[in-house]
Amino acid sequence: MNDSSPARPAPVVLDVWCELQCPDCRGALADLRALRARYGDRLELRLRHFPLEKHKHAFAAAQAAEEAAEQGSAWPYIEAVLGRVEELDRGGDAFLVEIAGELGLDAEEFDTALIDGRHILIVDADQAEGKAIGVTGTPTYVIGGERLDGGKSQDGLRERIEEIADRLLAEQA
Repeated sequence: MNDSSPARPAPVVLDVWCELQCPDCRGALADLRALRARYGDRLELRLRHFPLEKHKHAFAAAQAAEEAAEQGSAWPYIEAVLGRVEELDRGGDAFLVEIAGELGLDAEEFDTALIDGRHILIVDADQAEGKAIGVTGTPTYVIGGERLDGGKSQDGLRERIEEIADRLLAEQA
């Protein structure tokens, strides 16, 4: 079959190395929302897991985010957890399951996923890849082959990401 409609260019990919117990990642939410609003489906925002050892619930939160993705609600879940970092610190796994229920997800399946570890390999692979490319803290962004570290300051990062995204999208046109 011949489809004469023009092919849509592939979206620009922005990998966001994040940790769901990280206050700096919570601070980055406004920028991520602004980027999604500005670019829509022309920018693919991919959360990459980089749980830090200093946060005891970060690894479980990464697994829970993968379960949310499997249930079709990755970003709403991620935003809900990041928005309540202090509660995650206090509540741990029970809090992660509670958030799932609040969002209308299958909370029982979240609980099972955290027990059986079905998403551990994804989290481990993300973390290993992050270490391999030099990620040391969160949030860290990778777009167009350029790594931008947001762990110390978010100042100017959204503008830099927009510059790179605009350039990459213009190159596709």
